[in-house]
Amino acid sequence: MDKLIIEKTKQTPAVSFDPDSGVFNMSGRSIPENTFDYYKPILTWLDGYLKNPQDKTIVKVHLEYFNTSSSKFILELFKKLTPINNDMDDKEVLVEWYYDEDDEEMMETGEDYMEVSGLTFELIEVEEE
Repeated sequence: MDKLIIEKTKQTPAVSFDPDSGVFNMSGRSIPENTFDYYKPILTWLDGYLKNPQDKTIVKVHLEYFNTSSSKFILELFKKLTPINNDMDDKEVLVEWYYDEDDEEMMETGEDYMEVSGLTFELIEVEEE
């Protein structure tokens, strides 16, 4: 299975999902014109990954902003990964949710995703440069 690489734009986040290491990175802004078109290939790629996931999958998310329609697809991404924790012995998913130190709303969003998805989240405060 190939890596999934999507370059960052002003409206879409950088995505780097490596099936060999089980480390998935997403960072930037998510305000695509057509959210479905942007996230569909990511969700489809995850379907393939779920057939043979690593023992530990780490999802690193550092989004500075995302719109409501992106929020729906980000939650869908987390829900797709839930079977790794629930249905596969000796396999786990950890989400590292990064947020800027003065962005309490983004921290709370991470807490909400953790509660709804049932995945293990590590909320990581990032000092602004």
